[in-house]
Order: sequence, then C-alpha cells, then structure tokens
Amino acid sequence: MSPVQSSPEARRTRRQDAVLAAAVTVVTLGVVVLEVRLIRTDPSVALSDAQAWALGVLSCAQAVLLVGLRSRPVVTLAAVAACQVVLVAAVPDIAAHGIALLIAAYTVGAHRPVRAVLGVAVPAVLLEAVTAAAAAWGRPDAWTIVGSQAGSAALAYGGAAFVGSYVASRRRERELERLSARAQIAAQRERAETAVAAERGRIARELHDVAAHHLSGMIVQAAAVDRLIGRDDDAARSGAAWIRSQGKATLENLRQVVGLLRDDAGVDGNAPVPGLEALETLVEEARRTGTDVVLERTGGAVRLPPIADISCYRVVQQALTNVRQHAPGAAARVRLTYGPRDVELEVVNGPAARAPAKLAGGGGSGLIGMRERAGLIGADLAAGPADDGGWRVRLRLPVSPDDGRVGAGHIETGDPR
Repeated sequence: MSPVQSSPEARRTRRQDAVLAAAVTVVTLGVVVLEVRLIRTDPSVALSDAQAWALGVLSCAQAVLLVGLRSRPVVTLAAVAACQVVLVAAVPDIAAHGIALLIAAYTVGAHRPVRAVLGVAVPAVLLEAVTAAAAAWGRPDAWTIVGSQAGSAALAYGGAAFVGSYVASRRRERELERLSARAQIAAQRERAETAVAAERGRIARELHDVAAHHLSGMIVQAAAVDRLIGRDDDAARSGAAWIRSQGKATLENLRQVVGLLRDDAGVDGNAPVPGLEALETLVEEARRTGTDVVLERTGGAVRLPPIADISCYRVVQQALTNVRQHAPGAAARVRLTYGPRDVELEVVNGPAARAPAKLAGGGGSGLIGMRERAGLIGADLAAGPADDGGWRVRLRLPVSPDDGRVGAGHIETGDPR
C-alpha cells in the first residue's frame, strides 16, 4: 500500500465511501422492493421471481461497488455499468437506472475530464442497446424496448455526468475567484508597503535637508565661538545669539516639514513652506556661516506647484550645505533662471580653500536626496565636478507656458557627494 493510500485523508475518504455505499444499498433495496410490488400489480408486465431477484441483487451490487467511488471513480463507474448491462439482459422490460449509477456518473463528471465519462458511457449505452435487442429478439415490441433502454441509459449517464461537470466547474470558478481576491489583497498590501517605504524616504529627505543645512552651520559657528571666548566676548555673544536663532529656525523648519508631510498639497497657512522666493534668506544664512555666496536671478518668476517649489528650494539648500561641508572657504554662485518653458537652477562652487572638517552623518545621502527630488517633479538633474576643480549642480525643470505644470526630465550625476 502506498503512503498516499494509507494517509489519514485517504482512510477518511474510504470510510466516507463505505458509509455512502451502505446507505445507498439500503435505499436501493427499499426502492427495488417497492418497484417489484408495483410492477406485480400491473397485469400487462410479467416479472418472474428470478427476474425480481436479479433486479434486487444487481441493483444492490451496484450500490456496494460505491465503496471505491472516490479512490477509483472511473473503475467504479465501469463496474456499475457492467452490472447494468447484465440487469438489462435479465430484465429487458424495465428501463431503470438506479441511484448508484447516477452517483457514479456524477462523480466521474465532477472529478475527471469529459473523455473519461465518454470512455465509459458511450460503450455502456451501446452495450445496453445491443443487450436489449438480443434479449427482446423476436418480440413485436423489440425496437420499443431497445429505444427505451438506450434512451434511459443515455439520459442517466449524460445527465448525471453533466451535472457533476457543471458543479465542478462552478467550484473551480469560486476557487479562482478566491485566489484572485487573495492576489488582489496581496497586491494592495504590497502597494501599501511601497507607499509606506516611499513616505519614509520622503520624511528622511526632508529631515536630512533641514537638519544638515542648519546643524552644519551651527557646528561651524560653535567652533568659531569657542575660539572667540576670552578674546572677543562681544563677537562670541553675537555668534551664540546666531546659533540660538538657527536652533529656533531649525525647530520651525522641522515643524514645517511635519506640516508638509501631513498635507500633500504643501499648504500650511500658519507656517509657509519655503520655496524659491526664500532663496535670498537661504543665501544670507549661508553667508553668515562663512560661505561666500552670490545669488543671480534672471527672467520673470513662474508660480510652481508647491511640491516643485519646495523641491527646488531643497536642492539649492542641499547644494549649499555640500559646499560648506566639502569645500570650506570656496566661493559659490546660485543662479536662478526663469525661461519660457523651463526653470533652471545652478549652484557652482570653486575648489576648497582648506581641508573639510570630518562631520558625522556623511555618505552621499545629500546627492541621493537631490536625485530623488528631481525625479519626483520630473526635472533634469546634473551633478559633477566643474572645470576649475569645484562642483556644479544643475537642475532644469520643464514648465508648461500655459499653466505652469511641470514636465518630465532625466537625472545625470557624477560621483556621489
């Protein structure tokens, strides 16, 4: 006995089939007894005792054969069909197909392909017709008997198998619907996880841009204040006041970041999110931290969508932060150009005048954030070394001349910074 056949599931199936066979046998026996009594009340139908016994024994034998219904459905149907052929030979006048045959044909139709049903049903119908013709040979109603037996057989096999096939088809459809629903739920979960990851990245970029810009300047200024203590107290106090103001600005900007992340439109009436209009303030802050920065504006200002406006601002902010961290003492130029079809930002700095300080938290995340911001708004971003040994960051944002909508661009970067 194979492991599959001896499995708990197989044993449970055999027990269920045995119970079904016993129940069908009892019901079949009762039906046969009732049928024999009814037939014998009709004087036009002759039914001998031998035929009555044959009807009862063969019908019950068909029911008993159901013990192998689900383990060997096709074999079971073939055995039941063989009993039916013998029954037709013994009692050709009764064109009856019992419960067992209907159950067997239904099961094969539900669990096996159509060719399996046809492989048993077609020969069985033909054999029943031939057997009926042989048994009724010479009788005036022979063709009536043959037609009755063949028609009853075709209806029994075909009808039961069709119902089984239909039920199985509906079951498969429900299973496919269930699997499809599971797939949709999984896809929705994946989209939600992707959205969460994207939102985390967005939060990380905002926090990096705000914290890196202000805190790097505060670190530089704090070092200067430390050197001035005891030598120039007024300058030290001025530097400390500036650090305090930058701390407040950092806190305010972090609040603005939270407001932006809560409102996709970027609109907060109580604390406006900085955009290109705030470049003057941004450049002034960079100057106060020791960076020589020049701001150039060209063309008439274009109103950008909030997400594009703040993204452009953050790119300039990060570029100036990179100048302060990686090229201390270098002069920088911020150029903002409003064209008829695009807005172009360029931040260029010369080579470092002294070795950069080692600040914790580096690793190229600033440039990564600029790339992601450019991709978010459909802008072209190019970042790489300048001819004089400095660094250049250029962002070009396509803009519709009609309504200020931004377009699509590409990203081109040099070495991570």
